[in-house]
Amino acid sequence: MADVQEKNGPMAVVAGAALFVVFEVGAYYLLKFATSGLGIQDQMQPENTIVSNWVKTVVFLLLHLALVIVAFLVLSNQLPRRFRSQLMGWVYLAIGMSFVLLWPLFDY
Repeated sequence: MADVQEKNGPMAVVAGAALFVVFEVGAYYLLKFATSGLGIQDQMQPENTIVSNWVKTVVFLLLHLALVIVAFLVLSNQLPRRFRSQLMGWVYLAIGMSFVLLWPLFDY
């Protein structure tokens, strides 16, 4: 396919970053609402586990991973070919953001 350009301009990267931020903020608030009933507020017990609110943590991570995979599948089908080269980078960043988003989730 000689007519397809593989190069992405800086505006494509900026647009991808903006959509990534919108996705992560939306996913965080959706998952915060979805997991609001899980866990206990006061986890400072002598027999506490390493991760407080283990169930809430695992459910949050699994749901975030599911959202990332669904978004990847939808976008890989809908995006033009020249923008698909960015997609895996944003997916890897979103998987890393799963763990970063745990801090504000448990910051009471």
